[in-house]
Amino acid sequence: MSDSDVSPGAAVRERLGREKNVWLCTVRPDGSPHVTPVWFVHLRDRWWVGVDGTSVKVRNIESFSRVSLALEDGMSPVVAEGDAVLHHGQFPEEITEAFAAKYGWDVSAPRTPDGERVLLEVPVRRWLLAGVAQ
Repeated sequence: MSDSDVSPGAAVRERLGREKNVWLCTVRPDGSPHVTPVWFVHLRDRWWVGVDGTSVKVRNIESFSRVSLALEDGMSPVVAEGDAVLHHGQFPEEITEAFAAKYGWDVSAPRTPDGERVLLEVPVRRWLLAGVAQ
């Protein structure tokens, strides 16, 4: 069985609903990694992350869409890889409701009056889970 054939079981899905932070790794134009903790929701077999439109994360993804996401627990690793899609404008209601329920936060609200929020959608290409990652 290859890593791409692995899908998260019930325990991992429960963690995806409960855990607050995930480390998001994007790639800068010079090839170096950019790693930041972000809030997320996991719905429809996808990771969703709200970010500022002017962030380094957005600029990196505009150049190179591949990303990795890793939950904080190093004893039971959950890492996902995929190609991020940037969504500008209206966020799906299901996603904004999920962020509000999990964090009490409006993911679509800009941090500054002239700012823009961008929604990252990351369908998983490969899961790297405890006991499976090589």
